[in-house]
Amino acid sequence: MNLQHERMLSLCESLNLPFVAQSYAIAAQEAAQQDTAYSDFLEQLLKTEAAGRGVRKQSMLTRLAGFPAIKTLEDFDYDFAAGVKRSQIDELAGLGFVERSENVVLVGPSGVGKTHLAIALGYRAAQAGIKTRFTTAADLLLTLSVAHAQNQLKTVMQRSIAGYRLLIIDEIGYLPMNREQANLFFQVIATRYEKGSLIVTSNLPFGQWDTTFAQDATLTAALLDRLLHHARIVPIAGESYRLKNQRQAGMVHARKTPAT
Repeated sequence: MNLQHERMLSLCESLNLPFVAQSYAIAAQEAAQQDTAYSDFLEQLLKTEAAGRGVRKQSMLTRLAGFPAIKTLEDFDYDFAAGVKRSQIDELAGLGFVERSENVVLVGPSGVGKTHLAIALGYRAAQAGIKTRFTTAADLLLTLSVAHAQNQLKTVMQRSIAGYRLLIIDEIGYLPMNREQANLFFQVIATRYEKGSLIVTSNLPFGQWDTTFAQDATLTAALLDRLLHHARIVPIAGESYRLKNQRQAGMVHARKTPAT
């Protein structure tokens, strides 16, 4: 390493240009061999820095999102999930709903792919540079309840609820809430109303949501009014994908379709 190269590395470090520092030596050698114009050489170095920062940002946002696993839209089994319109999911994949602060509500029985789609859309958002957070309803309520008990609810609401452009809440309806929890959840929906996007999943039809929210029909109606005002609803039917192999082996019986 010559003195000029050392000076270049020192300048890159002081200017926070790590990817220029990594690629400078090889790029300079190639430019000398190909007699590249100075402006083209500089442009290529800056492109390398921009691309490296983009990848680093994607990695950071994906890590901070807290996905339990990485799921993609390309891996989703449309043949298995009944009623899901590929055209609707493709439209949502464009992430226009985030730009418009709209919501996505995925409704259907357990195991039909709601969480997969929620994570996949969230992963697509994180890859696009959108600050995203994934949580389950149970974990969210635990966080809010602790914050409320410690008089830190306002801080947590600002950081954990309002601080993300896209908030994903999985598994609404699996566990009933008491009145305090229902009120806290309502504050989440009200805080984000027309200010940030939500993706939520639930195993319950909307007419049964009051059974989750402390049997409070008034609060449930107000919550749904805000959640669904600007929302894309994605109904999903079918059998549990997780039990597919057991069902094929005769270990689990297929879910019966209600008579009409």
